[in-house]
Amino acid sequence: MFILSLTYKVDLAEVDRHLEAHVAWLKGGYEEGLFLASGRKNPRTGGVILARGDRALIDAAIAADPFSIHAVADYAVTDFSATTTVPGLEMLKD
Repeated sequence: MFILSLTYKVDLAEVDRHLEAHVAWLKGGYEEGLFLASGRKNPRTGGVILARGDRALIDAAIAADPFSIHAVADYAVTDFSATTTVPGLEMLKD
């Protein structure tokens, strides 16, 4: 599993100009089974996406994100192995 941490590098008005396209990109990632969860950071300085797949697939997805294409956000990617979960989230375990 991967933790994708986005950090905005432009003002929120510029982020919002690309938000609709970013959300459409997220929906595609869910439909492909790549994304497991996503949401905003609080305060609104970026976002977090939980994803699964291999690193090449993750990198390709990031490159296709309108936030990447338009240089709205930087991505930090962490490879994460879940070894323990609460009941109901066992599918997250490696």
